[in-house]
Amino acid sequence: DVGNVLDRLIRGVKTIESNVSFSRDPHLGFLTFCPTNLGSTVRASVHIKLPKTSARKDFKDICDKLNLQVRGIHGEHSDSEGGVMDISNKQRLGISEYQAVRQMYDGVKKLIEMEESSK
Repeated sequence: DVGNVLDRLIRGVKTIESNVSFSRDPHLGFLTFCPTNLGSTVRASVHIKLPKTSARKDFKDICDKLNLQVRGIHGEHSDSEGGVMDISNKQRLGISEYQAVRQMYDGVKKLIEMEESSK
């Protein structure tokens, strides 16, 4: 249930933020150690097994068009294990937290539909 997970995250961030301030630039958004996380900083991800869809030659292109980033389950530069991969929203800068989660949700939903329709 993505909605409940997001609600828990928001409550947790608010609790932390009440004790520690986050660095924020009015133009770039939240500042982090990793420049790829500038903006909302939200990287919404799921671990999912898509053996048929991920075997397609155009899988990376499909994910790019859906604004999704694919990596192994042990982080950047790791491989998929047992066909399970980590799929997340690619964009963080210039979109809201809600849009980041929605980007991941909509993209993964499309990948699941492709997997289920594959023969």
